[in-house]
Amino acid sequence: MCHHISLSDQEQLVEKLEIFKFQGRDKNGHRVLRIVGKFLSARFLSVDALKNYLEENIFPRLKKKPFSVLYLHTQVQKNENFPGISTLRSIYDVIPIDARDNLQAIYFVHPTLQAKLFLATFGRLHFGSRLYGKLRYIKRIDYLWDHIRRNEVKIPEFVCDHDEDLEGHQILDCGLESDHPRVCGAPFMDSPVTMYSTRCI
Repeated sequence: MCHHISLSDQEQLVEKLEIFKFQGRDKNGHRVLRIVGKFLSARFLSVDALKNYLEENIFPRLKKKPFSVLYLHTQVQKNENFPGISTLRSIYDVIPIDARDNLQAIYFVHPTLQAKLFLATFGRLHFGSRLYGKLRYIKRIDYLWDHIRRNEVKIPEFVCDHDEDLEGHQILDCGLESDHPRVCGAPFMDSPVTMYSTRCI
């Protein structure tokens, strides 16, 4: 579907959905780049559009100071909205060396067992053990605040909803390890309309 949308329109969609957004700082004072994995869909966004947006709007801001990444994996499904290993590798390859060196940690929220197994095998192979060593799995939003300053990062409402479902059905938590606490800020339904909530504070 992305082939029917111009690159400029795709880049505007990335901006509207706030897929990549700098918000707040972690407990070490490093600013945080929040990434919403649900919207990294190959059906709507081409790898060229993602690379163009990152090179123009994100990478220039990562070269000078240490930073951390908050990646929200909630509702990412392999057959629906997972961009694929080739896309991820293509994006990784264009990240400037300075930015890679400045990356301090990747807080991976709501990892599935499948995602963890994938990263433990193909992730090490394609992205290297150095990057893999910066991963911090966060199974619940509550644990996130052990690492990120509370009230400085807005969490999409669908992420809060999923978190509440996990609390109500703890068996779904099987196989997830905590790395370590809930401001929900929030957009993001299946439309690009942005709305925020404070349910998860």
